[in-house]
Amino acid sequence: MKKPVIALLILPFLFFVSSCNRGKAADSINGEEKKIEKQPDTLAKKEVLTIDTTDYNKRMLALSNNDTTGKWPVKTPYPLPGALLPYNRIIAYYGNLYSTRMGILGELPRNEMIKKLQGEIAKWQAADPSVKTIPALHYIAVTAQGAPGKDNKHRMRMPFKQIDTILSWAKPINALVFLDIQVGHSTVKAEVAELEQYLALPNVHLGIDPEFSMKNGERPGSKIGNFTAADINDAIDILANIVRKNKLTPKVLVVHRFTQGMVKNYKEIKKVPEVQIVMDMDGFGDKVLKKDSYMSYIYREPVQFTGFKLFYKNDIRKNWVMYTPAELIKFTPKPIYIQYQ
Repeated sequence: MKKPVIALLILPFLFFVSSCNRGKAADSINGEEKKIEKQPDTLAKKEVLTIDTTDYNKRMLALSNNDTTGKWPVKTPYPLPGALLPYNRIIAYYGNLYSTRMGILGELPRNEMIKKLQGEIAKWQAADPSVKTIPALHYIAVTAQGAPGKDNKHRMRMPFKQIDTILSWAKPINALVFLDIQVGHSTVKAEVAELEQYLALPNVHLGIDPEFSMKNGERPGSKIGNFTAADINDAIDILANIVRKNKLTPKVLVVHRFTQGMVKNYKEIKKVPEVQIVMDMDGFGDKVLKKDSYMSYIYREPVQFTGFKLFYKNDIRKNWVMYTPAELIKFTPKPIYIQYQ
């Protein structure tokens, strides 16, 4: 669970990221030139694949909801072929299997949770038929801790058997898997590196949470942490290297955000063909306040793609009502990643 979208929101406490074309050549033998006939290539020429840039541009413009400020769509390198965005809208269930309080993923039994997720996917597909809607399980693989732990890092790495369980749940419904990290007193680079064997799988992507990045030794949860562009770039570098090394399609990187200070120097965040960045508006509260935060921190500081988080419980407190898909697709830009907690 998250802290306030802005100061007016309730802040709950949460613990728990060349071919050789020789042509004409000559050897000198006894002063005479000997012509060598061109030999056929023994290796097939590597095909260079590209995306349909016209279609990509059209889709990005549609996501921008015809924004007239010049902020959206963001000018970035074209992605590698096989990119998920903007061709799909990702609908993710978030949580941890050790806790029923950290999100819908972990709160409900597996079959009930998947059925509910599929119901949300159907609603989004109906609201915006122009974009294919696909499922994801967003699992908190590293949770921030109030206690320092054995290595004094204030974070707990979940056992790999839990990640294996999430992968097994995702397979029958062809869902993506996101591994989320709350670094505590550790670093993005250190924690993402521990998950490389999973991130090398084609359907596994990454989420990083600046809320629990405590750079000055504070206890996680005592204040809202932050990531600099350098922190986020560490994740991008690792993901890009994994994509190149394993010849994968681009990875999606979700960065949670609900305050101005959570992300520093956003203009310095790298944009590369191997990684697609989603800035996810991650606060709960009244609709008006959530939209204000989206406009203040996501719209006004454009990176690449946007996301929006919905809370089944904390968005309906008092007289609050949770946003519907039909309402959210009217936002500028339209969120392409939706997370339910």
